[in-house]
Amino acid sequence: MPKIVNHDERRRLLAEAAWRIIRREGLEAVSVRNVAKESGMSLGSLRHYFVTQDELLAFSMRLVSERAGERIRSMTFSDAPRCNAELLIGELLPLDEERRAEAEVWLAFVGGSVAASARELKLKVHNELYECFRGLVHYLSEHNLLKKGVDLELESKRLHAMVDGLVVHHILHPEELTPEEMMRLVTYHLDTLLV
Repeated sequence: MPKIVNHDERRRLLAEAAWRIIRREGLEAVSVRNVAKESGMSLGSLRHYFVTQDELLAFSMRLVSERAGERIRSMTFSDAPRCNAELLIGELLPLDEERRAEAEVWLAFVGGSVAASARELKLKVHNELYECFRGLVHYLSEHNLLKKGVDLELESKRLHAMVDGLVVHHILHPEELTPEEMMRLVTYHLDTLLV
């Protein structure tokens, strides 16, 4: 009986192999040959899943965004909107090894990839993330939790920029901005925003 191969799982494993190379050696070290070696797969087998290096990199980039989205969609929210806001923001911060790996890989892509398809994907993910923060700010507004006079669009952009900044600062200087400190800053920010 022939072996059944889960092609989606195999593609994810190859993307994770690319992530390990990126974290260890940088984006420039990712090649189809290096990913095949890292994953323990033959070059010919890898090419069955990704014909080009650009395809592999694009899939690897999308996987970072998809994993964060899956975690958020699977969250159980409570009747406490502020707590829900902190939980949601926490899913987008590198608070554990899995999210740190995703952040490191994403920042490598953002800083290094110049292919047109990569630029389109970066813009798409940026806009999706902005919409997430926009939705969060509107959610807090609908629950009458925002202080009077808060500009919803401006606050959405500010929250987006703050979280992006926390991710970058933590990845560059993890000893100076710990996960606990990131969440303290999120709490402090929400304290200034909410009634």
